[in-house]
Amino acid sequence: MKIWVDADACPGAVRDIVIAASHKRKIETAFVANKPLALPVSDLIKFVLVGSAPDAADAYILEQAQKGDLVITQDIPLAHPLVHKQIVVISPRGLIFDEDNIGERLSVRDMLQDMRDVGIVTGGPKQFGEKEKREFASSFDRELTKLIKKV
Repeated sequence: MKIWVDADACPGAVRDIVIAASHKRKIETAFVANKPLALPVSDLIKFVLVGSAPDAADAYILEQAQKGDLVITQDIPLAHPLVHKQIVVISPRGLIFDEDNIGERLSVRDMLQDMRDVGIVTGGPKQFGEKEKREFASSFDRELTKLIKKV
């Protein structure tokens, strides 16, 4: 079992929660990004620097993650194939992507992208705060515990 973090736009609070859990539970964790990221020196924490091509981090995670792993990403187009590979996927806001919701989430994302492309302003995500941090921590801990019990 391994934790993968799509780290290009991962909030610092989420990164801290993941690092603490990695050390506490002795789980190898990989942060994947297209620019350097300051992480603690640890045998459990790895940093993977990918090229600057669009979605390079997503492609790397998709190729490397396996059934039984946990991926943290806010990228719904990445979450979609991961869910189909039976990989647990959680957004930094604590939303768990699964077979029941990923199709709808992808459709809504595509619709909003189409609206942005034609100039309709839809606004961005709400600011990441304490509520979102708690929701992520709760979902992450619950899903991590389930995966550990399966091992």
